[in-house]
Amino acid sequence: MIVQDWNKFIKKVLISEEDLQARIKELGAEITRDYAGKELLVISILRGGVMITADLIRQIDLPLAVEFMAVASYEQGMRQSDGDVRITLDLRTPIKGRHVLIVEDIIDSGHTLTSVLELLQTRNPASLTICTLLDKYQRREVDVDIRYTGFKIENEFVFGYGLDIDEYYRNLPFIGIVDLDKYESPG
Repeated sequence: MIVQDWNKFIKKVLISEEDLQARIKELGAEITRDYAGKELLVISILRGGVMITADLIRQIDLPLAVEFMAVASYEQGMRQSDGDVRITLDLRTPIKGRHVLIVEDIIDSGHTLTSVLELLQTRNPASLTICTLLDKYQRREVDVDIRYTGFKIENEFVFGYGLDIDEYYRNLPFIGIVDLDKYESPG
């Protein structure tokens, strides 16, 4: 399998590393202010949420714990989910009575996150809020109450900074737009 060099299919850099880090610093300050005097449990939605979670928690000046949850939605073609969501890695920490912040890389249709919220609400947290790096609002099919948003973006196929294409390119420090006419899937 040969993985294509991202330079060959990037349409443009949508959000630079500098802009990402500046916005994450602002989000950290907002969260610190909003949860002052409280302990926070941050739940990173894997795999894409790991990059923003790692940078975000370093900007939150509060006592906090970190947990991870992995969620999968079945694919119908290259980037379409049919809304059938399954938990592939559940929390090990009870959330009853705790202030919980879910950190996600991108929210588009809202189906996956709605399923996660419904599950977590049954576990009786003191509060349950959402932080997303990217809000792809034009694709929203289900209303999702997002408290903290890094960037609102158009309906573009994006990659980098936690967002993958065929499980690659998550490690890039920026977010780019894919030129689908130039991208070749490995394998």
